[in-house]
Amino acid sequence: MDNISIVLQDNLEFLKRTRNDCISLIYIDPPFNTKKTQKRNRIKTSSSDKGLVGFGGATYQREVVGQYGSFNDSFDDLGEFLKPRLFEAWRVLKPNGSIYVHLNYLEVHYVKIIMDEIFGRDNFINEIIWCHEYGAKSKSRWSAKHDNILYYAKNHKDYIFNYDKVPRVPYMSPELAGPEKAAKGKTVCDWWRETIVPTNSKEKQNYATQKPLRILNRIVEVSSNPDDLCMDFFAGS
Repeated sequence: MDNISIVLQDNLEFLKRTRNDCISLIYIDPPFNTKKTQKRNRIKTSSSDKGLVGFGGATYQREVVGQYGSFNDSFDDLGEFLKPRLFEAWRVLKPNGSIYVHLNYLEVHYVKIIMDEIFGRDNFINEIIWCHEYGAKSKSRWSAKHDNILYYAKNHKDYIFNYDKVPRVPYMSPELAGPEKAAKGKTVCDWWRETIVPTNSKEKQNYATQKPLRILNRIVEVSSNPDDLCMDFFAGS
């Protein structure tokens, strides 16, 4: 993490100026087309006789005192917005490079068709489901508590995948796995159970769509090697 470049520019223009076959790994977290303004308010919390009830029965109130930033997450056609950027992503990837496209259930099926067109269906490696279980629960449908991450290689016959870097987690039924396997744990599969960035976390940067470092670290460690050049051309939208 010693050599980081941050560019403030339209990402399509920057991608067009990037040379062919130079990036080992791309991760992007583009807008999800939620039709909402994504924002992160600055909140002041103070004690109050009336208001919300917190730990130990103490009551408090919250006041919005400012805003860190926002963006309008609304597109008539998100796919048409992403398509030229995904084509440039294919061009700048090394022959053994790969890309992870982080979306949600609203647009992932449309974007996968575009990815199949640009990268080829044979180069689709995985759809990863990130389960986070955060926020209010719906009473009128199954609550949507996951994101979708499309994982493509530029060439499915030759791409970086460091199996020894795949994390291990406990078996759900260790008695069925046997003592030796249970002690080692099983490798994480294509569904990842990880919480969001907690409000009081040291990594919290106060932008509305921040993703946890655990997710990014896992992707970088498994799908790139030391000194490889990696790119995120949306940087949290």
